[in-house]
Amino acid sequence: MRWYFILLWAAAYIAVGYPTFAKTVRNILGRECDDDDCACHGDDNERESLFNRIFDENLLMAVAAIGAFAIGEYVEGAAVLVLYRFGEYLQDKATGRSRGSIEALMDIRPDFANVRRNGATERVTPESVTVGEIIVVAPGERVPLDAEIFDGRTSLDTAALTGEPLPRDVGIGDTILAGMVNISGVITATVIRPYGESATARILEMTQNAAAHKAKTERFITRFARYYTPSVVGAAILLAVILIAAGGNIADSVRRALVFLVASCPCALVISVPLTFFAGIGGAAKLGILVKGANYLEQLAKADVVVFDKTGTLTTGKFTVINAPDPRVLELAAYAEFYSTHPIAVSIRNAYSGTLVETRITEYEEIAGRGVRAVVDGAAVIEVIRGSGAGVDVYENGVVIGRIELSDTIKSDAKDAVARLRDLGVRQIGMFTGDASAEADRVSAQIGLDFVRSGLLPHEKTEQLPESNGAVVFVGDGINDAPTLKRADVGVAMGGIGSDAALESADIVLMSDEPSRLPDAIKIARKTQTIVRQNIVFALAVKAVVLILGAAGIATMWAAVFSDVGVALLAVLNATRARALK
Repeated sequence: MRWYFILLWAAAYIAVGYPTFAKTVRNILGRECDDDDCACHGDDNERESLFNRIFDENLLMAVAAIGAFAIGEYVEGAAVLVLYRFGEYLQDKATGRSRGSIEALMDIRPDFANVRRNGATERVTPESVTVGEIIVVAPGERVPLDAEIFDGRTSLDTAALTGEPLPRDVGIGDTILAGMVNISGVITATVIRPYGESATARILEMTQNAAAHKAKTERFITRFARYYTPSVVGAAILLAVILIAAGGNIADSVRRALVFLVASCPCALVISVPLTFFAGIGGAAKLGILVKGANYLEQLAKADVVVFDKTGTLTTGKFTVINAPDPRVLELAAYAEFYSTHPIAVSIRNAYSGTLVETRITEYEEIAGRGVRAVVDGAAVIEVIRGSGAGVDVYENGVVIGRIELSDTIKSDAKDAVARLRDLGVRQIGMFTGDASAEADRVSAQIGLDFVRSGLLPHEKTEQLPESNGAVVFVGDGINDAPTLKRADVGVAMGGIGSDAALESADIVLMSDEPSRLPDAIKIARKTQTIVRQNIVFALAVKAVVLILGAAGIATMWAAVFSDVGVALLAVLNATRARALK
């Protein structure tokens, strides 16, 4: 070939392969790669050794292209670069679509808050609003902070937070969460949490940190690639040396080694495996299921035993006082429960029609897992003991003065959730509660549980978690559930009404507060795990065949490119299926 044709091909190589060559040179020189590059070859955004950094897929492609050029295979060498770059482009697009499901959560971030100050309404940043200030939310505006309505009624679009398609009607006394969208009426509310502790801020933090928690399969693939890549580079060099030493044609021997080198690139594995988990997390996010990391999704796929908390998890947690012995008993109970956020405490305060004067309470103490004790009017020691059926016993100076009966309704989807968990093969489904056996047995019988443990203190819930060959999943919502959420293989918190401690301790958050979202989460987790296995088996099988054929001189460079770029693309397309539940 004439020299000017060679120059034209060289120019084409540089034009097409510059990004690949530049990344290879940067790696050799020890410069840190950008996030996208690191993601491809398993760099966990930590500084690796020079050895690991050099031997990535960019080096394999650069060596293959330059080698093909050196032996006069200009078209095949250019094809390696062109198809590799095209493959990277399509992989980036696929990654972007999967990332979009999670990044769509960023849309819940409120831009401003209308706050009343000095008799006027000001538009300020949500971060500048403090607890206790008054905000006004007009129709079409996003709720800027978690707050409690004290004036107005409206419907809220909660889909961004909970995945619920239907609007939620709210009025005076209801809690609204940052990120919800006001649909109809003007509402005025009191801020109950600073922006940094709001539902929006917690969701964004959980979402942004999800990538840091890698699944065991991801970590294995990362370690595998770090040893595999330099090994196949050495194997390709050894193959060329052996073939030449055996009397083979130098050009043909080098060609076989280059085919072996291109076919060996592990990009299909190191891209598709984390992308599959990422897609699964994104698919869950669309349903209002926040998964804090791929490792939790991987564990959830093994769900064998599921244990529910009762109040606020399987039941609504909204109690109604149905019987009180006399007004004085109800009044003293309301004072004793003045500071408590327990659902029963809220119901007792709501049932008392009088005005509560805080100064009448001189002492207050929580009785862990049991109730409260308070000193009212400086003399009467009032104890409200919960957990004895659907009611509380009220004591004055150690003597029972009455029993307040309450009722709690089972969530409409609780029974369906249990049935669907059975259909998914969950071996045992049970409930832990601090309530007495009568109330616990009533709930268990109505929704069809396998076992129930009643009258439990917080630490006893943790101690009684069952053993399993799979994963034990605990679902709860209260501060008393936090230790058990942490102790279980997978802790799942109810996000809408869940306490801050429960949300922080949980691995997965169900923003809609619906137990039926748990079967959805398990289905997504198992589908994700299946796709991961499919991609690993498919990628390794194709590569093994092409590597053998390449070493034998049968496979061409085109086959090698397919085994790398083609397989990676098919694996990526398969990975995106994890975004859909069905």
